[in-house]
Amino acid sequence: MTGRRRTRSTFLPSLPRPVRATALTAGALALCASLTAACGVIPGATGGSGDDPVKVMTWAPQDTDATNKPGMPAMARAYAKWVNAHGGINGRRLEVLTCNDHNDGVGAARCARRAANENVVAVVGSYSQFGDSYLAPLEGAGIPYIGGYGVTNDEFTSAMSYPVNGGQPALLAGLGKALAATCGNVALVRPDSIAGDQLPAMLDSGLRADGHADAGDQLAADDATEYAGQSEQALRYATRDVAKKGCVVPALGDRTDTFMDSFRRARQNFPDVRTATVLGSVDQTVINATGGASGPYEGAYITGWYPVASDPRWDPMKKVINEAAFGDNRIDPADAGVQTTWIAYTVLRAVLDRIGAGEVSADAVRRTLNDGLRVSTGGLTPTLQWPFEGRLAAVGFPRLVNADVTLQVVQDGKLVAARKGIGGAEGIADMTSTLEDADVS
Repeated sequence: MTGRRRTRSTFLPSLPRPVRATALTAGALALCASLTAACGVIPGATGGSGDDPVKVMTWAPQDTDATNKPGMPAMARAYAKWVNAHGGINGRRLEVLTCNDHNDGVGAARCARRAANENVVAVVGSYSQFGDSYLAPLEGAGIPYIGGYGVTNDEFTSAMSYPVNGGQPALLAGLGKALAATCGNVALVRPDSIAGDQLPAMLDSGLRADGHADAGDQLAADDATEYAGQSEQALRYATRDVAKKGCVVPALGDRTDTFMDSFRRARQNFPDVRTATVLGSVDQTVINATGGASGPYEGAYITGWYPVASDPRWDPMKKVINEAAFGDNRIDPADAGVQTTWIAYTVLRAVLDRIGAGEVSADAVRRTLNDGLRVSTGGLTPTLQWPFEGRLAAVGFPRLVNADVTLQVVQDGKLVAARKGIGGAEGIADMTSTLEDADVS
């Protein structure tokens, strides 16, 4: 296929960034130490001492023609409003700056530079596809990136990154493991790009873990307006084995819905198949918009990072939303972006609690995170802790510390917990061991 876009790798990383980040940060600090008069204040070194507010930033794309996550900055502002109404954190007021990266690298870099110029102590609970644009400015200023959405490889390699979920690698490994027991042939429909090139290894790691053959790897343009040909090709592959129902897995991000529109028409001419995908390609808002129980996702398996929105472990978040953002329709408690922002601010609060009455700065936040801090999220994730290199460093994910996934199913138009599929007493499974065996060559 021609016209392959080779400008950004989204999932599988190479490993130079941690070394580069460490060297860049160390060099900047050493230079300022020797030239204090010239440097003045180290970028990112101030942000909250005494009665000063603790200043942070949350960014996400809004009002674009591609992925939009307005609920993330809205959730951040609601959290700050609620915290401040209840006395702040250790008596300090929380100030949240927001930024729109407009889904482009220039916008992402601009947000990061603004964070450095504003001397924020952290970027918290954010979404951007352009890690190569925003992480270098953050690294140069020593600003930690807490709880990104897990959409770029840099989030799992940069020493400045503190992810709270396992991104697409964990979701695909978990989906493969769930489908291995129930599916005949599995057809993966994924972007024809460097990012897409890494998806089969992750899905196959889960399939192989339960003795299933690799998925059929089908390439598709990730900016197409229809997928009739790809739908028929996927259905032909998935229905070759007449003894066992096949499965079709579209992993096209925002174009998954476009694929499913074509797929719904094409599947009428083939035997029945199961569909499955990952959170981020589909969420509750997409299911609602495509017909709910009568739509193409009914019965589909979907892997996510967290418990379903109806789980009582989300009640504290819902309380904050009700008290501080009632009627704000940007904030959907079922949206993974909103949930990620909540968890990221839970981490920030734990950091500030540990710092106590001491000076709050980007350096202090980073040191606290690096000093073995363990953060409980009320069961929404395992206890979070960030060593310099985690167990998945060998396969290119040194900062990936939470590989838990949940299996959900669309039932009567609603995402609900699937009671079987990937193990775990509560439908949660750790994909660390599965990813360790991924063929990433």
